[in-house]
Amino acid sequence: MCADIKVDQVLDAKGMSCPLPILKTKKAVEVMAKDQVLKVETTDPGSKNDMASWAKRTGNEILKVEEAGGMFTFFIKKSA
Repeated sequence: MCADIKVDQVLDAKGMSCPLPILKTKKAVEVMAKDQVLKVETTDPGSKNDMASWAKRTGNEILKVEEAGGMFTFFIKKSA
C-alpha cells in the first residue's frame, strides 16, 4: 500500500470479471464525498483499460495503479 495516499474506502473486486469491477467501483464512488479515495483491488486484467476509460468518462482521477501477482490495485479520487 502507498503511504502517501490516504484511502477512505476499500473495494474488493477480486475474482470478478468485466463489467462487475467497474459497476461496483461506480456504486462505491457515488456514495463517497468529493476528494475521498477509493482503493479497488481486482484480478481482472481487462480492468486496466476499463478503469482508465471509466475515470476519463466520469471525471474521477486515478491517482495510482499497482500491479503485482495478477492483482491490480487502483487508487481513485472522487472528483465531483
